[in-house]
Amino acid sequence: SSEVLKAIENVIEDVLKSLAKKKAPVLTLSNRSDWRNIEFKDSVGLQMTPRCITKQVRSDCPTSAPKFALMLKILSVIYKMVQSNTYATKRDIYYSDTLLFGSQSVVDSIINDISCMLKIPRRSLHILSTTKGFVAGNLSYTEEDGTKVNCTCGATVFTVPSNVQGIKNLISHAKFILIVEKDATFQRLLDDDFCNKLSPCIMITGRGIPDLNTRLLVRKLWDSFKIPIFTLMDADPHGIEIMCIYKYGSVSMSFEAHHLTVPSIKWLGLLPSDLERLNIPRDVLIPLTKQDQNKLASIQKRPYIACQPMWKKELEIMAASKLKAEIQVLTSLSSDYLSKVYLPNKLQFGGWL
Repeated sequence: SSEVLKAIENVIEDVLKSLAKKKAPVLTLSNRSDWRNIEFKDSVGLQMTPRCITKQVRSDCPTSAPKFALMLKILSVIYKMVQSNTYATKRDIYYSDTLLFGSQSVVDSIINDISCMLKIPRRSLHILSTTKGFVAGNLSYTEEDGTKVNCTCGATVFTVPSNVQGIKNLISHAKFILIVEKDATFQRLLDDDFCNKLSPCIMITGRGIPDLNTRLLVRKLWDSFKIPIFTLMDADPHGIEIMCIYKYGSVSMSFEAHHLTVPSIKWLGLLPSDLERLNIPRDVLIPLTKQDQNKLASIQKRPYIACQPMWKKELEIMAASKLKAEIQVLTSLSSDYLSKVYLPNKLQFGGWL
């Protein structure tokens, strides 16, 4: 915490020095959305380059002055929380003054900018993320406040903890971890008792694009157990994008890549090549929209696809067919095809990339 306080004090000192010299104070940030600031490293994923393009938030410019003021306001909130050892969610900060902040997305963006500017993870700034992810299966742990959580009991679902760094005494006999893109598929696998029937496993869903805590938990489980991690996504550009976030990280959070990415993650399904291999009826497949095609083309150009020839091939199959499919298409073969046939065969015979 002393490191966080010192970092904030340095920023405020610079502001005061500028004012003393009768200069307009500025805050200098790394540009988080610029691919030129990103390098790809096999062992880490997407990370920010040490010497990156910066942008300035000026106090004397009408377009950036409001952001400058809000950044100082949130820095003061963080400073008080670190000093008093209290925590707040991004939502709490927004609702502390909705008129001032205007929208939740403004608060979210500024908090990420501050985290990046100070080079301090968001959690150390005493800001908690609201969690939307679920975890189930062969896992037990103790939360920071001493609450014991046992996910192993049947079809019980637990919300991913809001303080992943604080959990301890992790115990599991799982043979693998399965990340499931969608809540509906996750619930279906739970109903089929998938976590116990095949072999003990842990299942996680971020219910779409994963929040920070879900990504932190996947990373923590990987660090703790070093067991294989597989992803089960829709065979569409959106599903592939989500899988890449778990595996390689995202551009906007590349400054925290070392805590978040798990480059050993494997793509289990649904593969575009599976659609042909399993003779999925064409009438249950969906044509790619223009937006899908643009997203697919952008993924194909990303630096990590070059080192994944098998992934590259799958993306080419999707681009050529111009078709996508949800995991639910497997029910066109039989209602429990996913848990009884598809996943057991894939896991037994190594059908992942």
